[in-house]
Amino acid sequence: MAKDKTSRKPEQTGLVRIGQLDLLKDMVKDLPPQHPTRAQSKIITASEIIHLDPPDPDELAFLARELVQCTLPHSDPGQVPFWARTNGHMTLSIVSGFDPRATKLVGYPYGSIPRLIMFWVTTEALRRQSRKIELGASYNEFLRDIGFDPNTGGGKRSDARRVKEQTRRLFASTISFIQSGELEPERDGERRLNMSVAAASELWWDPKKPDQVNLWDSWVELGEKFYAALTAAPVPVDLRALRALKRSPLALDLYAWATHKSLSVARKGKPQFIPWKGLKDQFGADYADTQNFRRKAVQALKKIQTVYPGLKLQDATGGIIVLPSSRPAIALKPKFLTDGE
Repeated sequence: MAKDKTSRKPEQTGLVRIGQLDLLKDMVKDLPPQHPTRAQSKIITASEIIHLDPPDPDELAFLARELVQCTLPHSDPGQVPFWARTNGHMTLSIVSGFDPRATKLVGYPYGSIPRLIMFWVTTEALRRQSRKIELGASYNEFLRDIGFDPNTGGGKRSDARRVKEQTRRLFASTISFIQSGELEPERDGERRLNMSVAAASELWWDPKKPDQVNLWDSWVELGEKFYAALTAAPVPVDLRALRALKRSPLALDLYAWATHKSLSVARKGKPQFIPWKGLKDQFGADYADTQNFRRKAVQALKKIQTVYPGLKLQDATGGIIVLPSSRPAIALKPKFLTDGE
C-alpha cells in the first residue's frame, strides 16, 4: 500500500508551524532588533494590523482564478516571440504587442508591478461593473492606488518610470489560456481562449510631473473576453498584505495561490500535500532548479504567514502540507459582489 503523503516525516525547511509571534521572531532573528530592513518593518507592521482588524471593503483586492493558477514572468523574457507557463492541464501564454516606432516588441510585463496592476484592475472592474476604467486624475493618484510611493527614487529606476513602462507592456499584451486533456483525456485536443488585455487605452502620464492633473484622461478599456475572465470567479485577498509583499513577485504569487488553495482544502476537510517540484513548475520557471526555488519559496512563505494568519502549513519531505484548519484570507463576500445576485 502506498504511504499516505500527509503523514510524511517533517523535514527542516525553515517553515514555522507554532504560531505567528514565533514566526515574526524567526524572520528577524539574524538582525539587530533595532535595525530591521524597511521591507521587514512593513511586513511586521502589516501583520500587527491584520491580526487586530478584519479588512474593510476598501482593503480588498481580487485576482482572476486563472491568473492565480498561471502567473506572469518574474524577470524580463526579452525580445522573444512568446512566453508561456504551464500548470497541469492549464497553460498561460503571453504575446507582446509591437511598437512600430521602435520597430521592436513593446515587451512583456514582468515582476511585481504588473501583478499589482492586475489586482487593481480586477478590483476596479468588479467594483464598477465596467470594462472601461479610469486611471486616476493624476499619475501620482494611480501610483498610490496600486501601492507605490510617488516620492520614491528618481531616474530610470524610479517607481514612476517603471510603473509607466510596465502598464504599457501589460495593456499591449495578448494573453491566452489553453486547456488540454482534462475534459476528455482520450481525445487529442485543446480548449483555447485568446484575449487582448486592453481593447483600447490612453496613457497621458509624465513621470517628471506626476502631480500634474492630466489635461486628457488616462484610461483603459479591457478586452471583452479578458474582462469576462477577470470577473467570472475572482479570488479575494487582503490589500494590506499585498502592499507588505509588493517587492517580491514570488511572494505575491504564493500569497494569491495560498488564499485560493486554503479555501479549497478547508472545504474538502482533508490536508493536501504540495510537492516543491509542482510549485516550481507552477511559479518557479525563472529558478535554476527545485532546491533553489524551495529556498526562495520558504522565505516567501514565512513572510506570507505573518500577514495571512489563517494560513496553516506543515513541513513534509519533498513539499509542504496545507492543513484543513486554514481559513480564507477574506471570510465574507463584499456587498458589491452580492448586489447583482
